[in-house]
Amino acid sequence: MYHTTATRSNHDRRMDRRKRRTGGRFFFPRILLAASLVISFGRGGQAQDIVLDWNAHAANSIVGVAMQPPPRGLIRLAMVHVAMYDAVNAVEGYPFTAYAVTPNVILPASAEAAAAAAAHDVLVALFPHQQTDLDAKYAASLAAIPDGTAKINGISVGQQAAAGILVFRADDGRDAVVLYAPGSGPGFWNPTPPGFLPAQAPEVAHVRPFTLEIPSQFRADPPPDLSSERWVLDYNETKNLGGATGSTRTPEQTDLARFVSDQPMLQWNRAWRRISAAREMSLVDNARFFAMLTTASSDALIACWDSKFFYSFWRPVTAIRAGHTDGNPETEPDPTWIGLVTTPNHPEYPAAHGCFSSASTETLEFFFGTDSFNFMMDSAVAGLTHPVRNYTAFSQALDDALAARIYGGMHYRNSCEKGAIIGRQVSRFATRHFFRPSKGARSP
Repeated sequence: MYHTTATRSNHDRRMDRRKRRTGGRFFFPRILLAASLVISFGRGGQAQDIVLDWNAHAANSIVGVAMQPPPRGLIRLAMVHVAMYDAVNAVEGYPFTAYAVTPNVILPASAEAAAAAAAHDVLVALFPHQQTDLDAKYAASLAAIPDGTAKINGISVGQQAAAGILVFRADDGRDAVVLYAPGSGPGFWNPTPPGFLPAQAPEVAHVRPFTLEIPSQFRADPPPDLSSERWVLDYNETKNLGGATGSTRTPEQTDLARFVSDQPMLQWNRAWRRISAAREMSLVDNARFFAMLTTASSDALIACWDSKFFYSFWRPVTAIRAGHTDGNPETEPDPTWIGLVTTPNHPEYPAAHGCFSSASTETLEFFFGTDSFNFMMDSAVAGLTHPVRNYTAFSQALDDALAARIYGGMHYRNSCEKGAIIGRQVSRFATRHFFRPSKGARSP
């Protein structure tokens, strides 16, 4: 049995951001049976694998089964990882600041059991129809942990962390039904071919962020005026490079565009897992690693969606077919133009891949203290010449992601650049205010 907080009002659950940054959080009185906890850094084996295991389980539940698109999926993935972080961090004696929950810890306690319980309980709450499968995965995780008091106590910590995060994220807007009516006329987004699907996940623009004060904290400047030189340059560059036929794109640029068209949450998540495994981090460092990446990336997409639905700018496939309507003589229309890659069903500005990829690479650079890092990314898109790409710097992967969206015909250069700015701003705010080393602790 574990301690829980008393019932809280919706007002109380919406914790003031300023209070959070200065240490306000859900408190579970801790019972410590030793003067101090020994913090183990650099552990291999199961101490790192349990986080990787449940990261993979979560990604499968969120995308493979529930088919959540990236902006929705990352919100749920971040919930899983902050629960694991708060659970493991508590068992390890708070080498880092708590995110939102400080569970009761009775020693001895297994951090591995805490992580598994936290992830399992959050996922079951989010996807109750998947409980049978998640229960089986949970049983497999627990079977690898020696039975005894430490295991029982660790499970309790994880259950408390999950319960606290679910309360903390209650009424965050992630399940709200938000109606969105496209605008009309030059410059406004409208559903695009071939599917002409309605706008994707408009509620995300209003979801309470994990680290930001509000979704609009880093709202982008307006997109280029249709009479501007910037608009002419962007329009013609994407028109010439991004078309499915008749483009000036090279075969390598075509391959890159298709490489980056993979499901971005899964593609980046696979890269994070490889980076984590290669570094052989301790369990608490690994929990922090994924909590930082998922919250920064989720908030980057929340901020991105805020700008997207605030400006509702038209996609290249709409603009180029209607170039005669924008009042600019230097934007010649092509009524049959279509991009190499199918255009996603949400407004164009700013580019979501810019927001997400920039938040990811900026957070990775912060975590490791350098942009220089050997890692690889792969793509599940069939028929690629280069399904695996090796990088020597995080920024190289960002550059590829930005260029690919132009080559694919989904975005303009300015939108990619502005998306990258948002991702960078969000990451810097998140990493400077959350998941910080406690006084006297060291960074990884």
